[in-house]
Amino acid sequence: MLTFDDICRFEPVMIFTDPSDAPEARISVIRECELERIRTRLTNEGSRAVRIREIILGDFEHGLPGNTKIYGEGFTHISLTAGTIAHPVNVGNYSDRDHYKLPGKEGATTVYWMLMLSPPSAEHLLMGFYTAFNYTCKFHLTPDRVQIVVECEDIAIDPGEVWYLEDFVFLTGSDREQVLNKFADFLREGFRPDGLPEKPPTGWCSWYCFGPSVTAENVLSNLEFISKNLPELRYIQIDDGYQAAIGDWLESGKAFGGNIQRVIAEIRDRGFEPAIWLAPFVAQEDSRLFREHPDWFVKDDEGLPLRSDRVTFGGWSSGPWYALDGTHPAVQSHFVKLFNTLRFEWGIKYFKLDACFWGAMHGCRRWDPKSTRIRAYRMGMRAIQRGSDWSFLLAGNHPLWPSMGIFQANRTSNDIGRSWQSFRETARQNLMRSWMNGKVWWNDPDCVVLSGDLTDDEFRFHATAVYASGGSLLSGDDLPRLSPEKLKMLRKMLPPTGRAANFSDDSLEIGRTDLGNKEMICLFNWADQPKDFACKLKQTSVVRDFWTDENLGRLTSINVRLPAHSARLLECIPG
Repeated sequence: MLTFDDICRFEPVMIFTDPSDAPEARISVIRECELERIRTRLTNEGSRAVRIREIILGDFEHGLPGNTKIYGEGFTHISLTAGTIAHPVNVGNYSDRDHYKLPGKEGATTVYWMLMLSPPSAEHLLMGFYTAFNYTCKFHLTPDRVQIVVECEDIAIDPGEVWYLEDFVFLTGSDREQVLNKFADFLREGFRPDGLPEKPPTGWCSWYCFGPSVTAENVLSNLEFISKNLPELRYIQIDDGYQAAIGDWLESGKAFGGNIQRVIAEIRDRGFEPAIWLAPFVAQEDSRLFREHPDWFVKDDEGLPLRSDRVTFGGWSSGPWYALDGTHPAVQSHFVKLFNTLRFEWGIKYFKLDACFWGAMHGCRRWDPKSTRIRAYRMGMRAIQRGSDWSFLLAGNHPLWPSMGIFQANRTSNDIGRSWQSFRETARQNLMRSWMNGKVWWNDPDCVVLSGDLTDDEFRFHATAVYASGGSLLSGDDLPRLSPEKLKMLRKMLPPTGRAANFSDDSLEIGRTDLGNKEMICLFNWADQPKDFACKLKQTSVVRDFWTDENLGRLTSINVRLPAHSARLLECIPG
């Protein structure tokens, strides 16, 4: 099986943009291997610049059986790989290769930043990068081999120039959660997240009940209901639909009477915090921003603004979009001014930033030819941080690793939908990433939605998954129309615990959350048929069903049968 020493001994291979540069290029590579981590730097000791396409940091036969389980992260938060080496599975409806058209390696499964391999009768093996300041890092996995690659995007390294690659760590262990938690500690060390609030946020979001047709009346009717019935929902988030155009965020549309600030002021006057959605890196073609400043956007090879659908997904509304260039000084000034206005003139301290992927879009030219797409994205985000006075930022549709150390909350799944398939897929994504919660950010499992044409078992499954994530809790329902039974369920979820459930394996069937004075056990039946569950308690406890308040008695173990598509959340108090 692959070892840390194997990776340390591997001599990195440079893939030059022009292969004829290889014989004469003088690129020295220094690798510092210490305990479980590797740091790598390159120096051009030659007399001329050379362009590098990518660097192979490792290429090995892994020697693992086909039934070895995979956990591989995506470039974006909506992509995640599970399954086995023999049969990889994309968790969700999207993949980086198919949806965002990121180039992969023929015949291989490509994952980004982190790859965990779990053989059936050996220790877990985790390889991961715990910084992401400049370079896209990925793993190509086949039934026989694993390749570790750093994208350099055909950028020139000048004579005497030094490149510091992203820091790498190699971890092994018999306990899956311990390995993941240790990696989370490395991420904290590498990204040094600042400004993480003590508790995950709570609130209400307009999107999943009103969508892009949201009106001022919709928001105010829910504000009125929340102020009287659910004051624990602190943030009132106005989502997509208020703006005049994608890109023109300070101009509200007809549904808000051209005056969204009136609604924002009403939210504050009622003692709540206004929150707002925007997609800062993109603009539609007929927006004022694009018409007046086409030079601010990333370019094609002819030097013209690049339509995003030529290289990637074009956008979900009013597309195809154009992407702002985070390396351009005027764009950075625009971000500072925009968010300064939203923060200090509009009074907003919570921003849901969507479509962040386009800030790191591939296949384009930027104002700074020496900048990678990761560096460009982080330059733009740093300007947003400054403009917002380091307000609360929630990441959505974003490059996952490069967003660390910037955002206080992070969407860890696809958008929620009112269907069993959506409940199941978003729950799996969120729970697979639960180890991140409270370490580098608060996980955002997306809104809890408790209305729609699903069974009570399926709603309990969904609510239990959101509870088990331990992260943010925002309601996505039109609350004045929600039934008393569902309002009771929502109240039970407040405030969120801030602690994610731990799972012993990737079946994600039995999770445990230690709350100090009690333990919460969540049981998930993902199957289409009933299933029996059994687990031992740490000590004799009084067990109560969290959702129904049924007292199950004083128990030393739990043995229950769950219907298909259902979950139970059990409160276990020692005694």
